[in-house]
Amino acid sequence: MTKRVLIVDDNADNRQILIDLLTANGYEVLEAVTGIDAVTVAERETPDLVLMDIQLPGIDGHEATRRIKAMPALARTPVIAVTSYALAGDDRKAADAGCDAYVTKPFSPRALLAQVKSYLDAAPAR
Repeated sequence: MTKRVLIVDDNADNRQILIDLLTANGYEVLEAVTGIDAVTVAERETPDLVLMDIQLPGIDGHEATRRIKAMPALARTPVIAVTSYALAGDDRKAADAGCDAYVTKPFSPRALLAQVKSYLDAAPAR
């Protein structure tokens, strides 16, 4: 079964870059634009992995991650923060919210894809 990745980013160009990267590598992509949308889509679709921007309208990526990880069906779903936040301690804040990894923008598509694959290869297909 194809692994499903939820992309959460309020910037359409950023979402499209990730969509192109992931679909070209055989992943099914789900999208959300806001933190609330992310929680709703994650609950409804149970993705295999989430790529979470931090700066989002409404609730931020930290809070969206906390809410997603609080759901029993999603508690073990990997969340990778993909964000322009790159100050000292921002990675710790993401980890404290439940993010499993932290990638800063701009990112290397190859490196991000390798990280996505490492998490998804470790998880059984749903």
